[in-house]
Amino acid sequence: MNLEIIQFMLEDWGAETVSARNGKEALDSFRQSEQHEFDYIFMDIMMPEMDGLSATKAIRALDREDAGTIPIIAMTANAFDEDEKKCMEAGMNAHLVKPLDIQKMKEAVCRYLNK
Repeated sequence: MNLEIIQFMLEDWGAETVSARNGKEALDSFRQSEQHEFDYIFMDIMMPEMDGLSATKAIRALDREDAGTIPIIAMTANAFDEDEKKCMEAGMNAHLVKPLDIQKMKEAVCRYLNK
């Protein structure tokens, strides 16, 4: 349900989206994409098959230029400082807490699209 809400909001803002139901699908989708095809990744932390931290580490480890630079934005119910630290250590760029604050989500997207 969170995926559908996020996807709706992003598309309402004019973004094209690609969704993945778990971390492995997210990794595979990025791996099979063209260089710089994606502008950013919203990554849920708690997912089946492969969690968001593992998927982020795997994306960052890929041998392609954009794997190290694509903004990866965590979406999680885990709101403690230690949870944010784990996200940053995994290679994420931002940490958004669910339920998502739409203004913070917009700020995160704009921060990385304007680079």
